[in-house]
Amino acid sequence: MTGRVLVLGGTGEARWLAERLVADGVDVTSSLAGRVADPVLPPGAVRVGGFGGAEGLAAALAGVAALVDATHPFAATMTAHAAAAAAATGTPLLRLQRPGWTPRPGDDWRWADTLDDAAAAVAGFGSVFLTTGRQGLAAFARLRGRCLVRSVDPPDPPLPERTTVLLARGPFTVADELAVLREHAVEVVVAKDSGGPMTAAKLTAARELELPVVLVRRPPLPPGVPVAATVEEALAWLRAR
Repeated sequence: MTGRVLVLGGTGEARWLAERLVADGVDVTSSLAGRVADPVLPPGAVRVGGFGGAEGLAAALAGVAALVDATHPFAATMTAHAAAAAAATGTPLLRLQRPGWTPRPGDDWRWADTLDDAAAAVAGFGSVFLTTGRQGLAAFARLRGRCLVRSVDPPDPPLPERTTVLLARGPFTVADELAVLREHAVEVVVAKDSGGPMTAAKLTAARELELPVVLVRRPPLPPGVPVAATVEEALAWLRAR
């Protein structure tokens, strides 16, 4: 395609899309929120930081031929801003979002609509593994059991009173996750339904140890926005422009 593509990134799919576009000679700029101190940067031009809401993003779309929202499935505010900015400027918009996880035989999944609901669901457990990232941990601050928090960067308070922080960057193997679950005597795992293979090993490990998993459902997408489930689908959409 001709013209510049703006990719709202922060996911593996966003990085892989940028790699393919750069290889095809497409002018692409990837935008990262800047919440991770040392992110893995995609090829091509990169900008870091917010736009200043939907209005700021709309201004940034001047000269952009297509906008791809490849942010995290739970980046609901950014996704809403992308839809509003694209509508205001007439910029073609695609949502690139990997499918959610599907339970397998032996899984004990308990769904929650919000982080607050997830916190209520695990309030009676003595050892909780929180893998929801460092954003939103305040929802779990009143838990009285032992909590293991894993994130790339140190989380901000408030945190549960009996918290152990594990700083680590994935992907993790099933063996890695089994070791963590056993070492910390985890009784329940809390995760967001992020989907994809990069963070699925904890679900396999929980299944092997017969541990329950509380999964937070994804927020709904803005209506009328086309969705691609894979990078290949996103490339086909862009080429059709």
